[in-house]
Amino acid sequence: MSETLLKVSGLTMRFGGLLAVDQVEFDVRRDEVFAIIGPNGAGKTTVFNCVGGFYKPTTGDILMDGKAITGQPSHKVARHGLVRTFQNVRLFKNLTVLENLMVAQHTRMETGLLQGLFKLPSFRHSETEAKKNAVQWLDFMGIRQYANREAGNLAYGHQRRLEIARCMITQPRLLMLDEPAAGLNPQEKRDLQALIDQLRREFGVAVLLIEHDMSLVMGVSDRILVMEHGKPIITGLPDEVRADPRVIKAYLGE
Repeated sequence: MSETLLKVSGLTMRFGGLLAVDQVEFDVRRDEVFAIIGPNGAGKTTVFNCVGGFYKPTTGDILMDGKAITGQPSHKVARHGLVRTFQNVRLFKNLTVLENLMVAQHTRMETGLLQGLFKLPSFRHSETEAKKNAVQWLDFMGIRQYANREAGNLAYGHQRRLEIARCMITQPRLLMLDEPAAGLNPQEKRDLQALIDQLRREFGVAVLLIEHDMSLVMGVSDRILVMEHGKPIITGLPDEVRADPRVIKAYLGE
């Protein structure tokens, strides 16, 4: 089996006359944390939206474990084991913390009309297992005490952890994190770095990360792609990227 989990080649995205992403190429290996960084407007989020199935790229190929997912909608991409968070947390804020994790498991539950209407044993069993999984992830994230609280009433850092738990409960192979440190305080950022590393080590999940916080990126990433004006500048190890004159120019100017 190939070491490569996700492979993106020749990715180009146009919005009318605007060339937002131009011939971007990278791969994400199994159990790897791979970051995409660059100044505002570099095209990072557009790449994310193409990979995650929210945009259909103009040209290019996206392969997940050797299977083409280019242009597939997000719900089909998720079936290949690729899930994502968003820069702005997207929870069901009027549902409880526990209910958010129950909803995330709906595709794996026996929840047909007859099973649910008559509370058949298959429905009760799947519901019990789903609740057990949800509680385990709340324990893992350290937010079990908030299980019955509405998600919208959680502290922002806890909402971030719930969003990641909602992704992880689907048993992904690749977790895409869109600026997960945004809005977090310094301690929460350190905790997030430890969490990302723990997810990779304990669950074997690869991580594709967009982030502006350079201390987090340099501390957690195995490799980094730097973009500017929709184009790739360099892909390399954190120390290589940090010292590259093209990266310094992109962030600081001449």
